[in-house]
Amino acid sequence: MAETTNTQTGSGRKTLVGQVVSTKMAKTIVVEVSRQKAHPLYRRVVSRTKKFYAHDEKQTAHVGDFVRIEETRPLSRLKRWQLKDIVKRAALVGGESKAEMTGEVSE
Repeated sequence: MAETTNTQTGSGRKTLVGQVVSTKMAKTIVVEVSRQKAHPLYRRVVSRTKKFYAHDEKQTAHVGDFVRIEETRPLSRLKRWQLKDIVKRAALVGGESKAEMTGEVSE
């Protein structure tokens, strides 16, 4: 799934890397962050996921993108993170081709 980077920047704010799973709300994205941890008793690697609501002011992120989010002050009841940058763009989905994206549509 997504890799977790739980580092602190110079300002002391946590940053996480995850995959965008929803962009249906205005200026809000839902980012799913997964991490792998060894089980305390059985020592088997277990994958855990958590969803974070993040503020996307310019609405640049799309579903499937891998993004870096940064901790911020509470912006609403659920939003405590904001989009810092897009790490990796998602591949184009079936309906759009590269020719349509560049405006070179042949008829």
